[in-house]
Amino acid sequence: MDNYTNDNTARRYRAYVSIWGTTQLHLRNPYVTAWWSAAFPGFGHLLLSKYIRGFLLFAWEVIVNMKAHVNTAMIYSFQGEIQQAKDVLDTRWLLIYIPVYLFAIWDTYRTTVDTNKVFILADMEDHRINTFSLGAFEMNYLDKRSPGMAALWSLLMPGLGQLYTHRIVTAFFIIVWSVTFFYFSHVLEAVSMLFVGEMSEATSVLKPDWLLMIPSLYGFAIFDAYINTVENNKLYKKEQRGHLIKTYQPKGFVIKKGKKLL
Repeated sequence: MDNYTNDNTARRYRAYVSIWGTTQLHLRNPYVTAWWSAAFPGFGHLLLSKYIRGFLLFAWEVIVNMKAHVNTAMIYSFQGEIQQAKDVLDTRWLLIYIPVYLFAIWDTYRTTVDTNKVFILADMEDHRINTFSLGAFEMNYLDKRSPGMAALWSLLMPGLGQLYTHRIVTAFFIIVWSVTFFYFSHVLEAVSMLFVGEMSEATSVLKPDWLLMIPSLYGFAIFDAYINTVENNKLYKKEQRGHLIKTYQPKGFVIKKGKKLL
């Protein structure tokens, strides 16, 4: 085990490495995280490692969206059938859907602004963090990985990119919901029908309420895997640089600026 553990000897830490994954603070664009909450409530909070809040908002979105028939109404509106879109909506569920949807966007923006401030303070404090975690079921450690490979695995199957970057909780969550969306939307069944040329059957078998949730999940899985791999690589290089300086660089070492040549 690493001798430098997050044992509350510092006021703020930049990161925490556990067997379940690496949680870290880094600068984020509040508009980007707010946009992901607008695309699908819960995603913005998951980007911020606010897992409990993100899981609750995600489950809320799925349940209430299905009950209110929001996705079906969106499809009708895309086709210009406004009256059918109005008729299919269940206002009993829709009126409780809107406030929570707006809260998810607002809270993501607010939290991102706050965590950016905390990151700046933690970066200035620059306290050592644990870099290796070993347990009975898993191990995790800081190292460099390929962001492109993380995005590729997420493209093939949402959640695999998170497994590649050792974000176990998020990976499990995304994989379970991916299987759920694939199953209830019948999208894989429709794809197999397309391969044999059965176009009308492929269209008729699809369930639009579930189908419209898949693009958001795919996009988030790819984005989350790529961004977290990039930030993990930055954290690894910063920690490695600090370790080498503390261990091998003499305390009196100074880099002198040379004279400029005319």
